[in-house]
Amino acid sequence: MGAPDMKQLTAHMRAIAAAVPLGVIGSRKNYNAAVDCLNHLLDAGGADESHPLAALVALLGERIASWEQKARPLPQADEAQVLRFLLTQHGLTQADLPEVGSQGVVSEILAGKRRLNVRQIEALAARFGTSPAVFFAAPSA
Repeated sequence: MGAPDMKQLTAHMRAIAAAVPLGVIGSRKNYNAAVDCLNHLLDAGGADESHPLAALVALLGERIASWEQKARPLPQADEAQVLRFLLTQHGLTQADLPEVGSQGVVSEILAGKRRLNVRQIEALAARFGTSPAVFFAAPSA
């Protein structure tokens, strides 16, 4: 790959920057515009890692996540609290989680008497479309 044509690259970047908010998000208005743009990029196929828009989706997603982390830091929760929240959000009961185990196993986890194992965490993360990291509470300072 040779040296990029800077005039052409600059023109393309100006066009992209006019349509996609790639700068640091500094306000709720900028955040809403970025989320709206991200949704359009995803609808256009950008969720597929092989799609030409995938890199743009990743970059914009990082900007959005950075703003969300600063604007609304997530409270620390243990795995039982996270699981309880997900059950409530999805209208599920303990019996609706066969990937974790029996209703008794789920009950013990929710009561803090048992910990989730790696297989259970991976299954729950896949089921709820979240990162496995949400089941690990950060150490207290």
